[in-house]
Amino acid sequence: MHLKVALVQLDAREDVAGNIATAVALAETAAADGARFVLLPEYLQFRGSDDGFRASARPIPGPHTAPFADVARRYGAWILVGSTAETGPDSERPYNTSVLIAPDGTVAATYRKVHLFDVDVDQGPADTESARVTPGDRLVCADMDGVRVGLSVCYDLRFPELYRSLALAGASILTVPSAFTERTGRDHWEVLLRARAIENGAFVLAPSQIGGPPGQPAYGRAMVVDPWGTVIAQAPDAVTVIHADLDLDRVEQVRRGIPALANRRPDVYRYG
Repeated sequence: MHLKVALVQLDAREDVAGNIATAVALAETAAADGARFVLLPEYLQFRGSDDGFRASARPIPGPHTAPFADVARRYGAWILVGSTAETGPDSERPYNTSVLIAPDGTVAATYRKVHLFDVDVDQGPADTESARVTPGDRLVCADMDGVRVGLSVCYDLRFPELYRSLALAGASILTVPSAFTERTGRDHWEVLLRARAIENGAFVLAPSQIGGPPGQPAYGRAMVVDPWGTVIAQAPDAVTVIHADLDLDRVEQVRRGIPALANRRPDVYRYG
């Protein structure tokens, strides 16, 4: 079984309407070119100040997802709205939510980012995402035409236990929409994506932001990694769309050859 996918790389700034219009146009181009699954990056509607992010929050489904639902219906494609600000009970801390839209335009799944980017790297990024975002409290694995897709967002990538849980729930595709910083991305982005693919014998699809507001540029290099850990598509340093044709039978082949999921020993993993 094969699945044609397309990953969108964006350079979102503070213009919410402009960001969404650009993202929708690229998603439509990808779907028109034959992609059955189109994925967009994290923070696709706004990148800038914390107050601006808060002000950009909207319900899901709502105005941030409706244009992508229209594209999904027109082309019969699945679309991952990488992440957008979702209104919640705390107006100061909306959710950072990834949305999977089905070909009929309905919301098939939502995942609220669990691990928030609270870091202070020497000569690198300093951020407290938890000051503007409420974390999610559950993992999400969705069915996409019989294929299990595990959802995650950006900083989640540093927590392998999340992806192992998704793989054990049946995921053969792991999505990682991101706005990974340039400072950390140049050393860690590809390494982590390939590790998550190898550990779980799964495809990893990672659409990304690039550039962005001054002070914390995003790394870009949107990437598709196969279950063996081979990078099969990677974006150049530009706003663009990359395509890949996934041979989904490869997941079973890799897991049969190296049955890491079956060989687990959870009975001995507790130290002490």
